[in-house]
Amino acid sequence: MLGIGKKQQDVTESAPANSIHQLFIAGKPCPSANGAVFEDINPTTRQAMAHVSDATVSDMDAAIAAAHAAQPGWAKLPPATRAEFFYKAAEIFTARQQEFCDALIQETGSGFGKAMFECSLVPLALREAAGLTTRPIGEILPSNVPGKVNTAQRKPAGVVGVISPWNFPLYLSLRGFVYALALGNTAVIKPSEDSPLTGGLMIADLLAEAGFPAGTVNVVTCSRDNVAEVGSKLIDDPRVARVSFTGSTAVGREVAKACAAQFKRVILEMGGKNPIVVLDDADVDYAVSVAFFGAFLHQGQICMSVERVIVHEDIYDEFVEKFVPRVKKLTVGDSSKKENILGPVINDRAAERIKRHFDDAKAKGATVLAGGDIDGRFISPTVFANVTPDMLLYQEESFGPVCSIFKVGSDEEAVRLANDSEYGLTAGVMSEDEGRALAIVNKLDTGNCHVNCSPVNDEPHVPFGGFKASGLGKHGGKWSMETFTETRWITLDRGGRPFPPGF
Repeated sequence: MLGIGKKQQDVTESAPANSIHQLFIAGKPCPSANGAVFEDINPTTRQAMAHVSDATVSDMDAAIAAAHAAQPGWAKLPPATRAEFFYKAAEIFTARQQEFCDALIQETGSGFGKAMFECSLVPLALREAAGLTTRPIGEILPSNVPGKVNTAQRKPAGVVGVISPWNFPLYLSLRGFVYALALGNTAVIKPSEDSPLTGGLMIADLLAEAGFPAGTVNVVTCSRDNVAEVGSKLIDDPRVARVSFTGSTAVGREVAKACAAQFKRVILEMGGKNPIVVLDDADVDYAVSVAFFGAFLHQGQICMSVERVIVHEDIYDEFVEKFVPRVKKLTVGDSSKKENILGPVINDRAAERIKRHFDDAKAKGATVLAGGDIDGRFISPTVFANVTPDMLLYQEESFGPVCSIFKVGSDEEAVRLANDSEYGLTAGVMSEDEGRALAIVNKLDTGNCHVNCSPVNDEPHVPFGGFKASGLGKHGGKWSMETFTETRWITLDRGGRPFPPGF
């Protein structure tokens, strides 16, 4: 094992210069080609919790070469053999879960509840991947030619490049490649520079302990200074058949452009400005709980977070009277202490973006119902009212502990407001009338939608993905087969096809 995150003190104390978490290429740790390192910063303490190898383009080239060389042999293994690796990894993870939970808290500012929630998804995803190894990979189709057998068969795409985010680094990195791996592909992961351990190296450590063959999974970490060059190598290299990206819409657009230039398929999971619609027949107390969880889990730093709460005018006052006091009671501070529900936002850039949204909204007439205070990276949970389309807070993803409440007079107005966004990731509808709720669901431009449940929702076997500027393609279960395989038409002619005269 690599010794990554084995004890909480290992990741909370500043690492000595000779203690470096190295790249993982071809089944073993290795330094960057030039020996460079960068600091992995704890967002709460602002201290280095680890020193990590800072990759070069040549390191990424080596990782791609290792994945490319390993892929044919990995794909040829019997499905039951491949499945056993995933089952073993799930077993090991369950035994080491607290270690991963502690690392998430320290590296990303996760609260204990969020860290445990994220960790709970990992063994489910690994077991779902194991089951995917024996899913049907083809069909027999009819033919108009007597004696011909038409088949449609799927084969692994090859090497999958994964660019993963910092906010749910463990699960979203894993989701980016684990189903592809089950289908016979290999992977190269470039985790966020803000979460190189939980988003990459700890995963490599886990899979190495489970016995995955060398080269099947490779991890290349790099600093913000090198991310453009190293990331471009992963996207542009012709040996990489697929790119799986999770992150901001702005970066996702550039990734999509680069892949399109090479006719390379890409799966994108990007930003959201997610609404929850609370109808006049909703259980108000329950709706408050759903919105509360959806808006503030992990300081709102989740692509699925609720940023717009749309409430029918008949229950608006009651909803606000119950929602705002709960928000004001949320504790903010060092997320390693369980009494603090909210921790810091990930870095100063995030805090500056949120402050810009706050300042703009206040200047243009929005009303602060709760919060609005910023102390470095610690931001009080904030609720705005009277937010209008000319405000940044209305249009842009905040990705922080803030939501806006809107009053509407009809279901039609709720739908119009919910769809008034370039994003279309997920949504929620609260109503005691399921038929009425589903009628609204069918009018919402979102890839995911939940009746009487939070938009912050995921299960490894479901089709997860967004519409519009929120994404392209689907992750999860059988839907990953479309993304990470190539479909071929193969025929067997058993009748002897007649050819035209002269041939």
